[in-house]
Amino acid sequence: MAMIETINLTKKYGDLTALDNLNLSIEEGTCYGFIGPNGAGKTTTIKILATLLKPSWGEARVDGNVVGYQNNLIRPLIGYVPDFMGAYEDMLIQEYLEFFAACYGIHGKQRLQVVNDVLDLTELGYKRTSDVNGLSRGMKQRLSVARVLLHDPKVLLMDEPASGLDPRARIEIRELLRELHRMGKTIVISSHILSELAELCDAVGIIEQGKLLFSGGVSEAMQQADVGQTVVVGVEARPEEAASLLRQVAGIRTVEVSAAQTEAAGHLLEVSLDPESGLPISEVAARLVAQGYRITELRKEQVNLETAFMRLTRGVVS
Repeated sequence: MAMIETINLTKKYGDLTALDNLNLSIEEGTCYGFIGPNGAGKTTTIKILATLLKPSWGEARVDGNVVGYQNNLIRPLIGYVPDFMGAYEDMLIQEYLEFFAACYGIHGKQRLQVVNDVLDLTELGYKRTSDVNGLSRGMKQRLSVARVLLHDPKVLLMDEPASGLDPRARIEIRELLRELHRMGKTIVISSHILSELAELCDAVGIIEQGKLLFSGGVSEAMQQADVGQTVVVGVEARPEEAASLLRQVAGIRTVEVSAAQTEAAGHLLEVSLDPESGLPISEVAARLVAQGYRITELRKEQVNLETAFMRLTRGVVS
């Protein structure tokens, strides 16, 4: 049974359809990346799973429990991390976490132990006597994660946890998520930093205008987007003529002359290969050499999740 499942999940705000018959299935222990343009329905989906919104129709389940009908069973199972953390004023980190632990019904020595454990896990132990409002944006996000771990939830729902963070803070959050994934947590994370999702996630879902366009592995997303192999070729001179020559080769889809030019690599050509043709990269260089071109660079361009995302979406919102 899936840990998270939605069946024709729909959410309307008046005439606006934020979610349109969303059907999603996420297995236990999966780190699932939820991506889409602004206004695509990511936050709406996460808030419904967090029992903060009711669907207009359709169904959402967490560990078999139905949102809206069994919220009292779902809430102990989940930890919800919003994009911005609201914090009480004039509280120290230790006090903040002990307050929420008490809300979860954790008392006495157990509460102190749990608070110490999550402080160690999120590497905030040395800040336990610091004022919450004095924390940096990155530390507040780590504290937000620490708060939702107090009751050891099975599922983490994270809405843009790296939004607005500096590079170091993003790396720290990413490593924390990796550790939580290793601990067996089911994680649903929405983010605009697609390169990090590709590294973190077992599977991704691409949503646009409230409709799920794709759900599956990163490599499957690239296959569905029909992303072929891209090769970058550097030639010393006559780039336009070289491009015209390569466009006549069977197995080559497109050839573009890159605006980038360096003294070492000369003029760069971006060559897109048909993945079904089996044309080797070496053949691209061989055709040019045979016509007297001097090759200054030859490399395979890394195809990534951003490429698939751009191919599968149109950049429109609900």
